[in-house]
Amino acid sequence: MARIIKSGLIQMSLPMTEGEGTIAEIKDAMIRKHIPFIEEAGQQGVQILCLQEIFSTPYFCPGQDTKWYESAETIPGPTTDLMAEYAKKYEMVIVVPIYEKHQAGVFYNTAVVIDADGTIVGKYRKNHIPQVAPGFYEKYFFKPGNLGYPVFETRYAKVGVYICYDRHFPEGARALGLNGAEIVYNPSATVAGLSQYLWKLEQPAHAAANGYFMGCINRVGEERPWNIGKFYGTSYFVDPRGQIFAEASEDNDELLVAEFDLNMIDEVRSTWQFYRDRRSETYAELTVL
Repeated sequence: MARIIKSGLIQMSLPMTEGEGTIAEIKDAMIRKHIPFIEEAGQQGVQILCLQEIFSTPYFCPGQDTKWYESAETIPGPTTDLMAEYAKKYEMVIVVPIYEKHQAGVFYNTAVVIDADGTIVGKYRKNHIPQVAPGFYEKYFFKPGNLGYPVFETRYAKVGVYICYDRHFPEGARALGLNGAEIVYNPSATVAGLSQYLWKLEQPAHAAANGYFMGCINRVGEERPWNIGKFYGTSYFVDPRGQIFAEASEDNDELLVAEFDLNMIDEVRSTWQFYRDRRSETYAELTVL
């Protein structure tokens, strides 16, 4: 019997940026801009929806201004409470990437997984934190994650999350597969230039190497005053064979929706026995000769 999933990804440009309002107003504008797209996803029958990295704010990491600490919030908190209402309304799992305030002075780049009944299943904290020029100075804002690579049992599928820079590291992608992920979502904020050629290389490779589906999300547009370049969108879904089967534009605010059959995972893994043929005992301590 087929296990058909309808999933959605939202890529979004910033409606209001620094200098045009307070941090609270900027967050409110971004959240309000997302609501019609979330409603549309629900009305289309999307079962699992994922938003982009720190979806409710600009990508403020090109600067080092402590005022952006104000945009962080607790989990649960106002944003997750609001998203839980939409999850429950549409019986839709929502992956909500936000700036988490764990306690005073301790912040994480986090994605919250809300189940179709509006309850929080759990959260993933971004493990790999970049300090890469130009413009990706995340160590100033985020502490490295400490929750490992969890997989969340939702109403519709087993979901894993990998956030942006994480995608450059195959070890976590493998851990998510070994932990049972059927779909891995990678909410991102990445600009044209240095890593754009990797956008359609690494994640299809993770999907093929691990035999699972991936939903890959990137924001769109340019964000002042940082001006680090164009966020090029191109959000997409990729299957366990590493084939991209649905793709969004480079420039537009967009809800990308696709349907796929999770039974393809069994089919692919029955052909490519990567998990059977792993030699984990040989990887424990790599020796350089």
